[in-house]
Amino acid sequence: MNRRQFLAAGIAYPLVTPGYRLRFPRDHGAHPDFRQEWWYVTGWLKTAQGQDLGFQVTFFRARPDIETSNPSAFTPRQLILAHAALSDPRHGRLRHDERAARTALELAGSREGTTKVWVDDWVLDLSNDRYKTKIEARDFSLDLEFDPLGAIVLQGDAGFSRKGNGPEEASYYYSRPQLMVRGTASGSAVTGTAWLDHEWSSQYMAAGAAGWDWCGINLDGGDSLMAFRMRGKDGAVLFAPDGVTFQPLRTWKSPRTGTSYPVSMLVTSKNRQFVLEPLMDDQELDARASTGTIYWEGAVKAYKGSAPVGRGYLELTGYWRPMRF
Repeated sequence: MNRRQFLAAGIAYPLVTPGYRLRFPRDHGAHPDFRQEWWYVTGWLKTAQGQDLGFQVTFFRARPDIETSNPSAFTPRQLILAHAALSDPRHGRLRHDERAARTALELAGSREGTTKVWVDDWVLDLSNDRYKTKIEARDFSLDLEFDPLGAIVLQGDAGFSRKGNGPEEASYYYSRPQLMVRGTASGSAVTGTAWLDHEWSSQYMAAGAAGWDWCGINLDGGDSLMAFRMRGKDGAVLFAPDGVTFQPLRTWKSPRTGTSYPVSMLVTSKNRQFVLEPLMDDQELDARASTGTIYWEGAVKAYKGSAPVGRGYLELTGYWRPMRF
């Protein structure tokens, strides 16, 4: 096997390797040879009445473990899946919706060379360095624009982000923190700040991994924090970047699934330490109809001592059942 390939079900996917130089706008677009890819936008919104909301929009691209010469437009060479969610304390629990479709007849797709990914009428695209998304979900809607304030952040080693100790357990990964947001949520005018992640890989997790904890925080002074760890099926830490720890402070048990999530965390990243507290506890997302899993993904505030210093999102996967790609 070529060292730059990863085999799955007989399909040769390209490996993520050190030394690749991310270039833009090329790498804002899709990388269809790789096994999986996602564009992930999270943030905080404020209504004209001063109410806080959290939101999440994620588009996934997957190259299935099949190879075929069938020329039919219906052949599932690529799949697009999408999640959207709105956190509103007045509602009491997460509102969310999901879509999935194969890239056939332009009903779903992703463009190379720039960000444009869509499923039916759900879309995320980038034009003139401004992102736009439009989501018409079952019981909420989002029509938002995002303007970057700072530079692109290359995560890991110049965009090469290890997710385990194996050479193939890695992703290409960059972030765009401190996005200024304006638009509407369910028809009401909103403003706020957001965070965009774009990752692609062919083997994201080690065989013994159950899931991960991740946070992306926009700090009030204009800085940002991203931290993650990979957990094993026994709950132990399998991998984390140097200096990164997550210490659970409080758990919340879902009344629907019985799953307990550490929704309050003490996060340490090298010489920085923050307590993360959720906008509301019930931010569990049931995505079994698309990606086949249930996880917690929610808006959080960051505190240093008792002082609030930032806002962002916390993602907790693999607590319901081990994640599978």
